[in-house]
Amino acid sequence: MNAPDRPVHRRSALRAGAGAALAAALAAGCADPDSAGPAAASPTRPEPEKRPSTGAHAPAPTPHRIPGQPVQIDHGPRDRARVALTFHGQGDPAVARTVLGTAERAGARVTVLAVGSWLDEHPGMARRILDGGHDLGNHTQHHIDISSMDETRAYAEITDCAQRLRRLTGSIGTWFRPSRTRYATPLVQRLAARAGYPHVLSYDVDSLDFTSPGATAVTRKVAGEIRNGSVVSMHFGYADTVAALPLLLTELDRRGLRAVTTTELLT
Repeated sequence: MNAPDRPVHRRSALRAGAGAALAAALAAGCADPDSAGPAAASPTRPEPEKRPSTGAHAPAPTPHRIPGQPVQIDHGPRDRARVALTFHGQGDPAVARTVLGTAERAGARVTVLAVGSWLDEHPGMARRILDGGHDLGNHTQHHIDISSMDETRAYAEITDCAQRLRRLTGSIGTWFRPSRTRYATPLVQRLAARAGYPHVLSYDVDSLDFTSPGATAVTRKVAGEIRNGSVVSMHFGYADTVAALPLLLTELDRRGLRAVTTTELLT
């Protein structure tokens, strides 16, 4: 939300445009024969990529230890009406820009855990994420099963992505999330700490959007489980996610829940 004198109009528009669809989604169950097709077919117009200006950028945020939080975090405080929508950063950048733009128009901020090889292919996405006011973190270099790797290879997966982030933004990112697993092993936790990440970011709500169950199922799954302090796992690159996000943001607004960055959720 950019203009402080427009929040009431934004909320009204969101509710008017998506309230009926949300009610149908929550009542429909998991099957959605009319779910969106390939991401490129999404009716949502992709947001133009925000490229870095020629001027200097403020230093990107860096990781820091949060007092009172465990090494592996899967949710924030349950006594505050805030949630964190986190996205695995990989896939078609046009879809990623659409997701970011949808969140921003609703006044929401998200957390993106980027895959290093994705940043190699689309380096402008790092600054697009940060310039939108979102958190940017590390989701390993190649997004393969880090739990099955030996120490040397697992450490390289973390640090190689960290190096990409540092080169593009001046920071290794604010968060680390292991690849292909919900929870980091004790070894991966130690390696993440050695690489500069005092916390590992997990989640307590899995949208299952990567299974392409249909936008209705994604909406119903998240809306049925999300509560104060929740950290939600979602993904760029899936049409179901693009279609479900406006409905989810409307539902959060209806419940009085703010979608904030993970940093804001926990501090």
